[in-house]
Formats: sequence, C-alpha cells, structure tokens
Amino acid sequence: MAQFYSAKRRVTTRQKITVVVNDLDAFGQGVARHNGKALFVQGALPGEQVEVEISEDKRQYSRGSVKRILAASPQRVQPRCPHYSRCGGCQQQHVPVELQQQSKASALAHMLSKESGSPVAVDDIISGQAWGYRRRARLSLNYQVKTQTLQMGFREQASSDLVSITQCPILKPELNALIQPLHLLLSGLQAVRRLGHVELVLADNGPLLVLRHLDALSAADRQKLEQFSHKHQLSLFLAPDSDTLEQLNGEMPVIHSGSLGLTFSPRDFIQVNDEVNQQMVARALAWLDLQPHDRVLDLFCGMGNFTLPMGNLAENVVGVEGVAALVAKAAYNAALNNLNNVAFYQHNLEEDVTSQPWAGEGFNKVLLDPARAGAAGVMEHIVKLAPELVVYVSCNPTTLARDSQVLLKSGYQLERVTMLDMFPHTGHLESMVLFSRK
Repeated sequence: MAQFYSAKRRVTTRQKITVVVNDLDAFGQGVARHNGKALFVQGALPGEQVEVEISEDKRQYSRGSVKRILAASPQRVQPRCPHYSRCGGCQQQHVPVELQQQSKASALAHMLSKESGSPVAVDDIISGQAWGYRRRARLSLNYQVKTQTLQMGFREQASSDLVSITQCPILKPELNALIQPLHLLLSGLQAVRRLGHVELVLADNGPLLVLRHLDALSAADRQKLEQFSHKHQLSLFLAPDSDTLEQLNGEMPVIHSGSLGLTFSPRDFIQVNDEVNQQMVARALAWLDLQPHDRVLDLFCGMGNFTLPMGNLAENVVGVEGVAALVAKAAYNAALNNLNNVAFYQHNLEEDVTSQPWAGEGFNKVLLDPARAGAAGVMEHIVKLAPELVVYVSCNPTTLARDSQVLLKSGYQLERVTMLDMFPHTGHLESMVLFSRK
C-alpha cells in the first residue's frame, strides 16, 4: 500500500512581552531594555507601558512593534493622516514635533561626540512647517484585476504591498488637492491596466505631473490627460520609458535657491522641503563667510543648489557632481543667471580625483553635500587642499560621524552643528556641520 507524506506548514509564534519605554531614538522608535539589551519598539513613546510583539531578536538588540498600549504617554498625539497606521511614508505622526526634533538632535550630538572623543552639542535646529511641506511625491499605481480597480498610493513599511490613499497631509496643499481627482482620472483611462507610477511636483511656477505608462496611450487617453492638466493648471509630462520624457503642455519648471531661479527636469533631484532648503543655503553661506577673493569647491553639487548662490559672493566656485544630467543643468542655470565665475565638472566622487582638472586648484573653502553613503572617497583630498573652512551637509549621521574623523584627525575642529528638520514625521535625520582648520 502506498503511503503519502504531507508536510505540515511550519508555524512560528512571535514572542509578546510587556515593557516600559524609556527613550526615543532618531528614527522615532521607542527604546526599552529586555534581557539585558536594547529593544527598539516602533510606535512607542518614552514613559509608555506597552505590549510588544518581537519581530527581530539579535545578540545585541531586538526589534518589535506595539500591539497594545497599556499606559499611554500624555505626549502622544493623534496622527493627522487616516492612512498612518499602514502607510510607510511617515513613522512619527504620533510623536509631538518638538519631541521628534529633540530626539534627532540628541542622536546627532551623541554620534558626533562619540567620534570626536569630546562632547558635541547641537547649536540649533532649522525647521519650517511640519505639515504641507513636501513639494514632491511619487505615487505607485497597481491595477487589481479581481476588483477591477486602480490602487494609487505608497508602499507599506517593510513591504511591497500598496496602500491606497485619499490624502497626504505632509504634501503641499496644491498637490494634496490633486490626489482624489487624479485617481478618478487615471481609473477612467483605457490604459488603466498598464500604468506604472505618477509623480507630482510643485515648482515655483506651478505644479507638474509625470505619468509613467507601459504601453502607448490612445488619442482619447491623451486628450483626457491634457484636459485634466488645463483644468488644474499643471504642466503635463509623459514617460513611456525610463529615459524618455515628453512634455505635452505647460512651462519648464523653475525653483529658487536664494535669489536665483533654477530650471530643472521633473526627473532631476531637488530638495523636497523648500522652506528648510532656503534657510539651509543661507546658513551655509553665512558659515563660509564668503568674500570676493574666495575660491570655493562644492562637491556632490547636484544642479547647483549651493554652488550658484555662492557664485554671487566668491571670486570663483567649482561644482563637481557624478550625474551628468545634473552637471549639464547646473551649467545651463549658471549661464541663465549670468554667473561666469562658476564652473561645473562631472566625476564619480567615489573614485580617485587626483587627476581631475579641478583637483589641484587653490580652494580656500569647501562645501560637500553627499548622499547617504557619505564622502569617504574625497575626504583625504579635502585634507590635502587644506581649506580654511569646510561645511558638510549630511543626510546620514552615521557616515557624517565617520567622515568627520578624517577632518578631526587632520587638525580641523568642529565649530558648529545644526540639525535640519527637512522631513518632519519621518525617521530621516539631516544636519550641517562647520569645521575650521586650526
């Protein structure tokens, strides 16, 4: 007689424990102690007693999420967004803005103090509006065959599942108001099953929309899109693939950095929080104390967010960026603003720079604004240039702390630290540090 083996599905039960949270980290996670190690709890505030489901248990730390709040903190606030419990875009809407800023500033000071070997304090915090600040959003699109409906929204945290949204209170009001009518429009297109994503950007001369579509659009669909763009007074771009951008109507977008107008492509990187960006640029220029005889090097310059305003004050400014399209756009904007003393070069700054035409020039001041990976590839070269002042703009405190060590060991001292509240209600920590040569 034949015997058949039926494998039973393995069932793992996640451990649930009760803890009292005593701190908040930079990413908005509550911090407790369990089994002699740190336990990071998503959704918990200091002083709260919570039931936690453990999701990750390592030798030195554990992670978990709140299943029940047994004793709530008086500081806890009601999230403004109805999608907050599922959407992965924000992590700290239950945390008061002041506590968000305080925890990020404390984490930044701790990391820099650890690397420098002496206490480091955050001098101040640059912030703006906590709501309605984001001028750019990319919304995923997914057609559900079973329900014959189009999902439009953001991904769940640590998941590929899409959360359909009807509003996003951290978006600029002009963009937030477009979400529901845009969803209705896209749901009615013949190409509804073959749409990739949609991008919304608020430029200083009005909103724009970029639609990524996987198949050619019919004349009827194009007409609907154009009618929508005219009704809502926005520039319309179509993206049939990752390299092509077709502008159907509207102006090329413009943003400002200081007093200068910068044109950009909808695919170019721009700072999404304009209010904080304007303050950040002004602070960086003030720290550098630019004089008519200064020669400044701006590394990871993008399309000239810092470089171009510096050109109004210094004798000569050189910007270096790895993305060729941004270099071309920066050079175009320099010419547009009649800045003949500013030059741009394209180079991957993770690679050796010593043979570059700009590398040996006598710069007396340096600004760098690297991506999350930091600037390990150019720190030693900055030391060789021996500038009087260095401003480091960071979106990752870990790599900032690492790169700071190179300057501190080479005779530089840390003068000022500012925390940039660029992304309220999220776990992103941005900062700016001033170093001077002893």
